[in-house]
Amino acid sequence: MQALVTRRLPPGGLAALARAGACSIEQWDSDEPIPQSELLARVAGKHGLLCLLSDRIDKEVLDAAGSNLKVISTMSAGFDHLALEEIKKRGIRVGYIPDILTDATAELTVALLLATCRRLPESVEEVKNGGWTTWKPFWMCGYGLSDSTVGIIGLGRIGQAVARRLKPFGVKRFLYAGRHPKPEGAAEFEAEFVPLTRLAEESDFVVVTCSLTPDTAGLCNKDFFGKMKKTSVFINTSRGAVVNQDDLYQALVSGQIAAAGLDVTTPEPLPTEHPLLSLKNCVILPHIGSATYATRSTMSVLAVNNLLAGLKGESMPSELHL
Repeated sequence: MQALVTRRLPPGGLAALARAGACSIEQWDSDEPIPQSELLARVAGKHGLLCLLSDRIDKEVLDAAGSNLKVISTMSAGFDHLALEEIKKRGIRVGYIPDILTDATAELTVALLLATCRRLPESVEEVKNGGWTTWKPFWMCGYGLSDSTVGIIGLGRIGQAVARRLKPFGVKRFLYAGRHPKPEGAAEFEAEFVPLTRLAEESDFVVVTCSLTPDTAGLCNKDFFGKMKKTSVFINTSRGAVVNQDDLYQALVSGQIAAAGLDVTTPEPLPTEHPLLSLKNCVILPHIGSATYATRSTMSVLAVNNLLAGLKGESMPSELHL
């Protein structure tokens, strides 16, 4: 059995690979993405593929791999980078890692929310460039969580973990929107299931933690931002394509909403000349939701274990059932 790993893995993942036994593993030894030409050449004839969310595994890649390919393991919770219908047609098994990054991503979401609503990056820059001259009553004022209403789009594992961390800040009310109510998950926060329009209208903070699907692509658009409060803050740590970024830019420039914080964009990385990067009221991070040493190491171990189990025809620790 032969497999391709498309990136250099953290130490934990490397140690797991060392236990591959009779499986022959070829690894792209770089932190940078494997070039498409290299991916197409190296995947040929492989029985397994371990990829990252930045690797687009489409029909071209699957065709290049050929009929030997039996398992794809992605080192991510999301799988919108995988051509799932094509993969399903070919009978290829898929492993993913849905639970491991929940806490790290929730922590980052809260950190991004606080940095955005309290204008922390802007304040740091003022210290560095000499803008800090004296104490002023309204200088660098932002918005607080106490007595606020937080609306969460997608009250899944990460959405609930975010709410759990925000509750001690004195949030008065939680709203959530999604495909269907989740009474068990919502009970802990007394969160109310509401239509998306009402969530936009009533929330002081909107936090997007839903999956990217055909239904959620472009969900946060001009109409959505137009219903939000002018004092509201928008946070997205799900997938960039959930947001229409042109509409978000206009909402921020026009003062339709107060601020936005993004850990995900379209494309990634966001070009340095993108208009959103020119705005002081928009905080953009380079998709670091799961970026703790422990989380990334554990992610890599599970991704390798999924790969090896699939190669051996065994039950995967975490399989995406297509």
